[in-house]
Amino acid sequence: MKITAAVLEEIGRPGPYATTRPLTVGELDLQPPRKGEVLVRVAAAGLCHSDLSVINGDRARPVPMVLGHEGAGIVEAVGEDVTDLRSGDRVVFVFVPSCGHCGPCQSGRPALCEPGAASNGRGEMLAGGTRLSRDGQPVHHMTGVASFATHAVISRRSLVRIDSDVPLHIAALMGCAVLTGAGAVFNMGAVQPGSRAAVVGLGGVGLAAILGAVTAGAETIVAVDVLPAKLEMARSLGATHCFQASDPDLTGKVREATGGGVETALECAGSARALETAFALTRRGGTTISAGLANPAAVLNISPLTLVAEERALRGSYLGSGVPSRDIPRFLGLFERGRLPVEKLMTHRIRLEDINEGFDRLHRGEAIRQVIDFPH
Repeated sequence: MKITAAVLEEIGRPGPYATTRPLTVGELDLQPPRKGEVLVRVAAAGLCHSDLSVINGDRARPVPMVLGHEGAGIVEAVGEDVTDLRSGDRVVFVFVPSCGHCGPCQSGRPALCEPGAASNGRGEMLAGGTRLSRDGQPVHHMTGVASFATHAVISRRSLVRIDSDVPLHIAALMGCAVLTGAGAVFNMGAVQPGSRAAVVGLGGVGLAAILGAVTAGAETIVAVDVLPAKLEMARSLGATHCFQASDPDLTGKVREATGGGVETALECAGSARALETAFALTRRGGTTISAGLANPAAVLNISPLTLVAEERALRGSYLGSGVPSRDIPRFLGLFERGRLPVEKLMTHRIRLEDINEGFDRLHRGEAIRQVIDFPH
């Protein structure tokens, strides 16, 4: 079938993207779903810094590629062996397919699926190869999702069916921003009622972590970012203390405000420097969690002695360290009860044709979550 999609043609084109246009919107061919796959009509897709990191070259991926890993849509057709979804079902996309058979999947850690990570790195489907093409030449899928398109063929292992009547432009945020940010709070178990927490980096993931910390009952929530507007948004979502990341006395001020530092600090900026900051804000015996994806060449500079002498924990969290098929319905339930107001993360709703301008806005820090609406 013929679809319309945004294709990344070349990695590393300089901005402004509205001028250089690294993403071209045009017609592609999409094959029918194969065994274990599903054809989905995309209803909404979010723009994320993970997409931007592919555009600017921080995370190299094969091109041409249809970007987009956060989204939601409606099932139109299913392939062989898919018996639990049918046409008309509403689904949220998950950017790591879980094979269900490798060591991490069998141990209850689907975010670490080994075949899923390998296929994502190749820009292919979990079952191998691509389903997208242009003029007879293959076009790659970002994380097996490729949601910047009117339709997508996606592995059943990358879909979570939802019964909720939540609008799909809200449900789309569950697949990355909320799953990653709030999921790191809930699933790592480090933020307890009455505790002190900090979030460094206030994009969609970081602000979702702020919402998660509020819901988890943290008494003190410290927000850190370089942009005053994002600090104001964090305060409106429940942060109790807000600090500029560029403040030379940041660590001292946070330690003073929290009586020695926070029990849990979450880094959501995707930079080694931000992670070093989060580590510095963590008190003795506390836990620092990194949920951001830094440039693979970045190096972390911390003292090993501090880890031992202060009994610190430094942990990574990918995909919220949870189980998407369990967590996404839970988060939707919290949203419906008014306890996780993720709609506040959405700052713009745009058209697919305006995607390059959207990434300019994201690069400048003028947006939290922009969602592409697909009219049908």
